[in-house]
Amino acid sequence: MPVEAQAPTAATGHAESTAPAAQHPDWQADDTLLNHLARNAREVPDRVAMRERDHGIWQEYTWSDYLERVLALAAGLEQYGLKAGEQMLVIGDNRPALYFAMLSAGALRAVPSPAYPDATPQEIGDQVQRESIRVALGEDQEQVDKLLEIQKSYPQLELIVYDDPRGLKGKEPDGVVGVETLVEAGRTRLQTEPGLREDLLGRARVHDVAVLLHSSGTTGAPKGVPLKHGHVLFAVRNAAAAGYFREGEVHMAFLPMAWVGDFTFSVGAAILLRFSVNIPETQETAQKDIREIAPTMYFSGPRAWSNLLTRIQVGIDESTPFKRWLYNRFMPFAVELERRRLEGHQPGVGKRLWRALGELLVYGPIRDQLGLRRVGRPYTAGEAMGEEVFLFFRALGLELRQFYGQTETAALTAAQDPDAVKLHTVGKPFPGVEIKISDAGEILVKGDNVFDGYFQRPDATAETLQDDWLYTGDAGYIEDDGQLVVQGRVKEVVYTAGGARFIPTFIENRIKFSHFIRDICILGEARDVLTAIVCIDIDAVGHWAEERGVPYTSYADLSQKDPVYDLIAGVLQRTNETLPEGLQIRRFVNLHKPFDPDDGEVTRTRKLRRNVIDEHYRPIIEALYGGDASIEYKATFTYETGETGEQTRRLQLRDITSVGGATGRRAAQ
Repeated sequence: MPVEAQAPTAATGHAESTAPAAQHPDWQADDTLLNHLARNAREVPDRVAMRERDHGIWQEYTWSDYLERVLALAAGLEQYGLKAGEQMLVIGDNRPALYFAMLSAGALRAVPSPAYPDATPQEIGDQVQRESIRVALGEDQEQVDKLLEIQKSYPQLELIVYDDPRGLKGKEPDGVVGVETLVEAGRTRLQTEPGLREDLLGRARVHDVAVLLHSSGTTGAPKGVPLKHGHVLFAVRNAAAAGYFREGEVHMAFLPMAWVGDFTFSVGAAILLRFSVNIPETQETAQKDIREIAPTMYFSGPRAWSNLLTRIQVGIDESTPFKRWLYNRFMPFAVELERRRLEGHQPGVGKRLWRALGELLVYGPIRDQLGLRRVGRPYTAGEAMGEEVFLFFRALGLELRQFYGQTETAALTAAQDPDAVKLHTVGKPFPGVEIKISDAGEILVKGDNVFDGYFQRPDATAETLQDDWLYTGDAGYIEDDGQLVVQGRVKEVVYTAGGARFIPTFIENRIKFSHFIRDICILGEARDVLTAIVCIDIDAVGHWAEERGVPYTSYADLSQKDPVYDLIAGVLQRTNETLPEGLQIRRFVNLHKPFDPDDGEVTRTRKLRRNVIDEHYRPIIEALYGGDASIEYKATFTYETGETGEQTRRLQLRDITSVGGATGRRAAQ
């Protein structure tokens, strides 16, 4: 029998569900994602809303199909015990069933709480317990196994639902059920219970939480960030008013579902503006699948754009001599042309003709190969993008733009106008959003897209929301033309022993302009000089080494090669030339492995956890500042069984002089 729905309350465990009307006076009660989904099913029932590639074949869902799946799954979830006000865990790669489930939970006034698919059982278990989760949906057997492991110590996790039946169907343990079973149960209810369909469509209200996302947790446990229907829809409307979104975009959904950008783009904007959302078969086939879909809008983080550039460069190096000649003839020209264009210079007739020829021979074919030939609105956000990467893709003919936002603002705060792009800014506030800078230099934001408070964290809410302003924690300033410049996190402002002020992330982002460096941690707080721990990019550096006949057997082996140290020293030296002398990097080490989220060194969105890095690599850090030429470092690693082991690595420590790159191994002064 169906469980009676109840209105969410603060006692159910999430942020207060019904905000005072005065807090958001322009919100309308029925302005919900569910009602806009129903509108689409009513007005354009046969238009394709979502595609998923499965075994090489694109499976399509129309808006009518979308709505019917959401309502059937909602009715099934309710029959199996999901209640209003509860959180429901959703974990896995992008899949239609997982998107449907998040909306189905919303129809019941429950709250979907997505987790990153590569999260460990410990991380997922912490989230399950913090949010008192009884119902969880996992994509496949891998995720179900994690949830069953959690269930051993947390029996309150009563129901585990799976999407992919491989390895599970017919072998389900107690409390594990397939999503199709819930859908069939829901369809039966919809057929036999008059009025249930309208009831499910009408329960949700604009002040209900549409999704419970999470902060990155760089300094502690992640904080829950409840975004209401009104927050998400207001953010999307702001962006659409600025021309950032258009109705009917063709969109690829391949970014993590637990990231705010995916929910805002693939759910909020997709439903409000009737996007066609396309889901690759796997993360590994995403680039191939993109070519087949040819999206009109493409959104990815700076790291993904940088990886795409590496892929292009590797492909060119492996192509024919004639293609390499064409690329080397036209690409530098286009990059310099774009740089000057952004500085306000207009090209003459000759350069425009040469650009047109390059479009025919080089730029257009590369965009086509990447699957980006139809992209009219390419975007990046999440962290600073390297100038070289940004210029390259704009030179390629993609009008790449940056935007700025946080989970707390539904991802959309400010963006670059297509006619006023600057390399160092993130643009102006969207319509309906206010930005100002505090006396301490912190960026403050106000608008109906700003969340109303953290999940069960009144202390953090009081610190972050003051007098209707969101204290973002980011340092920045506003230029005379109104464009916002983001410098880094306020809490990351530190001082050297000599009193020089610096923000490590600001320097790190400039260094990561190089595709040879995957991650870097700048050290120097209360020290005489700055040093760095570098994690090379194995694909880019590996290809570079192969082209130059540098043999290697593994990441660790490659990282310690003298030519690779020379390569990285050159990258750091070029950055030093742009920094004040007191803030130049004097020593560095190439780490034997990348920073790993499973080791707690970075978050799932690859933000550094500096306290963990300081603890893990303390001997290396002391050796950097002690003037040692190398260090024997005992590396601890964990097997898949959970057992740990140790292996000793000898790591080089290199100096960088103020002029001329790497020297031998002289101690830092």
